[in-house]
Amino acid sequence: MRNGTMMQFFYFHWPADGSLWNHASEKASELKELGVTAVWLPPACKGSEGAFASGYDAYDLYDLGEFDQKGSVRTRYGTKQELQNAIRTLKEKGIGVYADVVLNHKSGADEKERIKVYRVNPENRKELLGEPIEIDAYTRFTFPGRKGKYSAFIWDHRCFSGVDYADNLNEEAIYSIANEYGDGWQPVVAREKGNYDYLMGADIEFRNPAVREELRNWGAWYFREAPFDGVRLDAVKHMTPGFIAEWIDYMRTLKPDLFAVGEYWAPEDLSIMLQFMEATGARLSLFDAPLQRNFYLAGNQGKEYDLRQVLTNCILEKKPELAVTIVSNHDTQPLELLEAPVQTWFKPLAYALILLREQGYPCVFYADLYGGHYFGKAPDGSEHEIWLEKCANLDKLLTARRRYAYGFQRDYFDDPNCIGFTRAGDPAHAGSGCAVILSNGDGKTKRMEMGASHAGRQFTDLLGNHPALITIGDDGWAEFPVNPGSVSVWVQADQQQ
Repeated sequence: MRNGTMMQFFYFHWPADGSLWNHASEKASELKELGVTAVWLPPACKGSEGAFASGYDAYDLYDLGEFDQKGSVRTRYGTKQELQNAIRTLKEKGIGVYADVVLNHKSGADEKERIKVYRVNPENRKELLGEPIEIDAYTRFTFPGRKGKYSAFIWDHRCFSGVDYADNLNEEAIYSIANEYGDGWQPVVAREKGNYDYLMGADIEFRNPAVREELRNWGAWYFREAPFDGVRLDAVKHMTPGFIAEWIDYMRTLKPDLFAVGEYWAPEDLSIMLQFMEATGARLSLFDAPLQRNFYLAGNQGKEYDLRQVLTNCILEKKPELAVTIVSNHDTQPLELLEAPVQTWFKPLAYALILLREQGYPCVFYADLYGGHYFGKAPDGSEHEIWLEKCANLDKLLTARRRYAYGFQRDYFDDPNCIGFTRAGDPAHAGSGCAVILSNGDGKTKRMEMGASHAGRQFTDLLGNHPALITIGDDGWAEFPVNPGSVSVWVQADQQQ
């Protein structure tokens, strides 16, 4: 069976020129050749800023770049027709498509409503600040540009549990909406801020049965209009696990093998992520934020970091079958709230660890393969020009996953500054098998076993980092070298393309 590899096909601040869907179509053949088996596309719905919106500020879930709303017909990434063409083209190349689904909140309401709310302490959302007050809140969504096509559902304050702006007071705060569907915030797993139900915009009220029904109906419609193979659920940290489980179960009545991965970002709290998995009945994978943090720390600390610990205290270690492993994503980019960029020198080492081992489902970041460029603002308001560098040899590491990273795995995590592992290969993949060695300090060698079936075969470094020619001994063992602060992937010399 072929190794599965996901790719996040965008980065934050992608140019607002409507180019992404067509770009995905153009790259489909190249991605197939590299071994990418599924592409995660950004939110396709119209955001509150129209053609400039990232999509995470969801306005109209039914507008995929079809209606003149928020100042444009197309979204940041293109038109509905271009999206459908991209999905069709990717699927023709055997590449699955994962849709980014934003169900936690809505933004850009069409009308205000006078509603009763409680101010809450932003650092302890369970603490109410005074008696209830009335505010004019942007909580009514009528979608005048769509005129009821696909759905006549109108969102109002009964569909939301909280907002962050009172227009009549010209005040930004966090307000808990007093409605008939529950007392206070919805139950979530996250322990931060007393209750972390509220994140941004108009927070969706999943205790309202009409809301749950509408989101099921939308999911079925979306699947018909843009047939996807999986979903990436945004901001699951801020959503009630019961709704997530219910929605995924419903979507799997439409597509039983639907893949689902959630964004629950808690890099320093593995226990809460495992608790979330339990609360949702292991229905969805999670991006391995603790592992990404390990890579971030390893790159920053250099030879002071103990490489023997790089794969510990993470989802990959505890629940490998539910771990989507990453080195970078849009949230870890420079200037983002969750900024944690892995050092350039360590990225190839990190990708070798997620791409060439048997555990985990790796996700490659667009900018690490192709680079990226944008302008962004720091917390102090200053603007910066950011260049996202390509990860050295990432294309070759993808090739290594596609062609060589199969078979029994042997680990040699026995040195704080130099670790390695081998894959023995298997008969289903001719010429497969590899030896991988990483150093965050001096150049070293490590004696590792490839297996007797490789005896006498010569191996070279696919990445071209080390010039040696290694011959596997009669016992299946060999000494494999690596340069300082580097990684080498040793494969059969006569099997390289």
